[in-house]
Amino acid sequence: MQHVDLYYDGSWAGLLTTIFEIFEFKIVPLSLRSTGERQQGMFQTEREVFTQQDKADRVMHGLIAKVGKKGYAELWHTYLSELPEAALLVVRVATYYFHEEKNVRLNFAQDHILQMKKIVKSVSRERHRMKAFTRFQLLADGLYVALIEPDFNVLPLVQQHFQDRYADQRWLIFDVKRRYGLLYDGQSTSEVTMDHTATMAHATLIDLHDAQEELYADLWKRYFKSVNIKERRNMKLHLQHVPRRYWRYLHEKSFGMEI
Repeated sequence: MQHVDLYYDGSWAGLLTTIFEIFEFKIVPLSLRSTGERQQGMFQTEREVFTQQDKADRVMHGLIAKVGKKGYAELWHTYLSELPEAALLVVRVATYYFHEEKNVRLNFAQDHILQMKKIVKSVSRERHRMKAFTRFQLLADGLYVALIEPDFNVLPLVQQHFQDRYADQRWLIFDVKRRYGLLYDGQSTSEVTMDHTATMAHATLIDLHDAQEELYADLWKRYFKSVNIKERRNMKLHLQHVPRRYWRYLHEKSFGMEI
């Protein structure tokens, strides 16, 4: 068995390829990092994994056969958390799945399984919040734009939701933190990137608004004001459901509404 520090390109396909090569070359990973974090050391035993789609596909099909689509999705959610320990955790859990004869996805006595479940719960909570707190602004060219800044990389997890809900509109949801977004042209959705995120700042979008956008925003503000009962306000409960970190891109907050 080889005990080595592994490096991969940071992609999901690259991570699945890593799992394949762990079995192929009988590797025990001491660590797993993206190639951008690579540091040469005198006594390090290193190995770089090069992404191969055929290997990635074989691991994907193998995992689905072993623990089902839900089990596979949990591993993907863990990867999307972008936590420092996520990649190695995915590898260890997947390796554990393949070594066991039975479906052990619900074996909470296994530390790595329990750790993964906690991460999946956090990522799923962020996905639901993005569905609820994403606010679109209509630009003069007819494109609806929403800026988000989630804790985890949940854009791939909400794509289908917004495609189904706003199938008759052109829209862009842009993750300011990760500098990429999803653009829907009325027929299909594609990924877009932007190096200079200053052009996607909230203040810049206001300058590009459609003439009716401020009226819609004002109506939205009036609606929240009308349903807000000051005597029944529970700020502690409100913050549990709508943490302050989401307020920046909410119409009802950006216009001075403390609901």
